[in-house]
Amino acid sequence: MDDPEEILSSSLQTLYDYTPITHSAPGSIFTYTVKCGGGGSEMISLQTPDTQASNWSLHASSIWVSSLHIADYIEDLQLDRFKDLDRLHVLELGAGAGLPSIMIARTTPNAAVVVSDYPDESLICTLSDNVRRNCTSERCWAVPYAWGNDISPLVAPLRQQNPEGSALFDIIVAADTLWNPELHVQFIKTLCMCLNQSPDARIHLVAGLHTGRYTLQSFLDVVMAHGLQVERVVEREVTGGIQRSWDVTRAESEDERERRRWVVWMILKWA
Repeated sequence: MDDPEEILSSSLQTLYDYTPITHSAPGSIFTYTVKCGGGGSEMISLQTPDTQASNWSLHASSIWVSSLHIADYIEDLQLDRFKDLDRLHVLELGAGAGLPSIMIARTTPNAAVVVSDYPDESLICTLSDNVRRNCTSERCWAVPYAWGNDISPLVAPLRQQNPEGSALFDIIVAADTLWNPELHVQFIKTLCMCLNQSPDARIHLVAGLHTGRYTLQSFLDVVMAHGLQVERVVEREVTGGIQRSWDVTRAESEDERERRRWVVWMILKWA
């Protein structure tokens, strides 16, 4: 571990019991271990993206803890509810290195996965390389997309696979995509355009509390004005199994160490 950011993150955890909110650094290789049945395991190897200088504000040059949390608890996406579908359509927005998408493509036999992020050439090139590196390119496609725009690029890979069927998504996932309230409306617009009009279709959003409780609450308030319903929102301990109900008023009493211990997992569906 020679990268200064990794050293700093490790030092904060060791010296001050601060749970890291990011892992890895631009250009470095991050390895995730997938636990398989029977005690076996397999590896997902990801290059951490870097963006062009003009897009540093995307904060896409790390593996964020929320992305890891989705991968660690992939069963909570309840993908087995769709096991009878010939093709389960999955979309990840703001994917960065693409860990949840690549894991879904590797572990869910009927999944067809579109993994997307902002149309930054360096970012998308790395994301595409990660898909190829992990042998998922036959059913996982990296697509550049800016929220709020026409979704044709997102659904194009699915239409090519099945021109006659629906190309909308049964499951949408996103990790740490809510930190900028100015983009909430565009993001929600994209969710609404992409989500399949099915009672079983779900959106899973996971965000660290570094986003800010009031920012997360403002997102939840806006969601309900756009035809979506909050099915469940819980706070989950990053490194343990504790869960608790969402409470925006905790913002008044928690410190930085406490905030880092938790992520918020939201499940949305059609109202």
